Amino acid sequence: MTDDTPTDADADDTRVEPESRRHLPDGGAAAGADDVTLDPWGSSTIADYRKLFEEFGIEEFDELIESVPNPHYLMRRGVIFGHRDYGPVAEALRNDDPAAVLSGFMPTGDPHIGHKLVFDEIIWHQQQGAEAYGLIADLEAHAARGLTWEEIDEHARDYLLSLLALGFDPEEGTLYRQSGNREVQDLAFELGSKARFAEFEGIYGFDSETSISHMQSVVTQMADILYPQMDEPKPTVIPVGPDQDPHVRLARDLAARMRFFKVTEAYFSQELDDAERALVAEAYEALVEVADGDQDVRCVHGAQHLVDPNSVALDADRPTVEVPELDDPVRASAVKKLQNAGMEPLRPRVRFLDRNASPDAFEDLVERIDGEKRRYDEHVDAFDLSPEDAEELAREVEVDNGGYGFQMPSSLYHRFMTGLTGGKMSSSIPASHISLLDDPAEGYEKVKSATTGGRDTAEEQRELGGEADKCPVYELYAYLLSGDDDDFAKRVYDECVGGERLCGDCKEQAARLMQDFLSEHQEKRAEVEGMLEDLDMELESPRRRVAGEADD
Repeated sequence: MTDDTPTDADADDTRVEPESRRHLPDGGAAAGADDVTLDPWGSSTIADYRKLFEEFGIEEFDELIESVPNPHYLMRRGVIFGHRDYGPVAEALRNDDPAAVLSGFMPTGDPHIGHKLVFDEIIWHQQQGAEAYGLIADLEAHAARGLTWEEIDEHARDYLLSLLALGFDPEEGTLYRQSGNREVQDLAFELGSKARFAEFEGIYGFDSETSISHMQSVVTQMADILYPQMDEPKPTVIPVGPDQDPHVRLARDLAARMRFFKVTEAYFSQELDDAERALVAEAYEALVEVADGDQDVRCVHGAQHLVDPNSVALDADRPTVEVPELDDPVRASAVKKLQNAGMEPLRPRVRFLDRNASPDAFEDLVERIDGEKRRYDEHVDAFDLSPEDAEELAREVEVDNGGYGFQMPSSLYHRFMTGLTGGKMSSSIPASHISLLDDPAEGYEKVKSATTGGRDTAEEQRELGGEADKCPVYELYAYLLSGDDDDFAKRVYDECVGGERLCGDCKEQAARLMQDFLSEHQEKRAEVEGMLEDLDMELESPRRRVAGEADD
């Protein structure tokens, strides 16, 4: 969940094209991992973002952008390329309903232009009315990266200053460090009771050599993700790079496991999985269509329909069904469950499954269900509630009885920036990235020395056009230097691929814009120093003294 782009992220195939996604990286054809492995602490080389849709279920942001009010330029240009379940957040922003945004930063080095993507996403959501949270992942930095508390404190201060300088409003938002937030640590303990080591093995590759503190830092990040919902459930988005997706998926699973009730759609007393439910729903709709008003549709009829639709006898007193060998295991399982239910009526209903509810909470739920209902030992069925109303009721009962009622956290995924030297942007290669603390003159020189997507000669460039799709310098325009001016970003792209713009002039312009940006940003950092001192958080960790790292 933490943004640590220079050390974690490769970006070796960012694309831009001028038509359906003009001046947008990868032409908006969002992309995944070359080996489809996402490691939050390793080096995820993202070479084909499209694989993320296929392998991990990340959704294309293009399909949602029309529903987003006043979309940020990172959204408009396809830098933000994917999401998980962002729809509820967009809806809340449109309707001025409660929503939240949170992201964290592991203070392992200087904040840089890659981190600015996440800073901007947090600030934009805050400006749209969402509650904004920014955190320093100091426990993770210490456990997973082995940084001393003194190193962590130094870098944490720099991250906070840049976030404030870029426009984060600390009076309207929340800033904290993991080690200083007792609520987060307590929630992490509770979430840990729902997590299993086997999951950590499968998701993160943890083994017998993994430290307990590293494992603990994972559940702490899960608590970070759910922290904005401590006071009330609300749609919450986590903006991250795609390498952090494993954290988001685990957090969504744990949020569901913490709920008192699971709400499903059902048709009879036994529980169905999603695939079985789809088959039974199809059978029910077909049977209702052919039934007379006086005929009851029963489970055995559903079994008959799934075996042979032409064999159904709704008017038989005790219908039976001969079940041949079925090649489809899902259909066979659904038929067996329907057979076991026999003459039980086949009727759609909403089911509340008891997961973690106390006896009092379960009784409260039963009492609040209006209309026809049927109670069982571990679930209750309601026949007059829609699934949406049932979800809302389950959450209300949970919160009223001391639970959290967590909504599934959402996420946004942005592309990694290519290093200025080509290939990986790495903190270990100073020339590959621009720190927000770099001297403006140094930032100018780094851009001037950057790799480009230009042709071998000026003549060839004029004839064939430049390859902006492969150009780290053009990325600077699209991700940062054009600001909110889409026309400017598009003009740079079109002039490049049209052969009008040569690399020397293009880099000179980009270098000067970068120099100006760094100068302005560092002036603002100086202006917000006093604001930093007024924050309600410890800038120097007490753990330094415990660890014997106190300053001399």
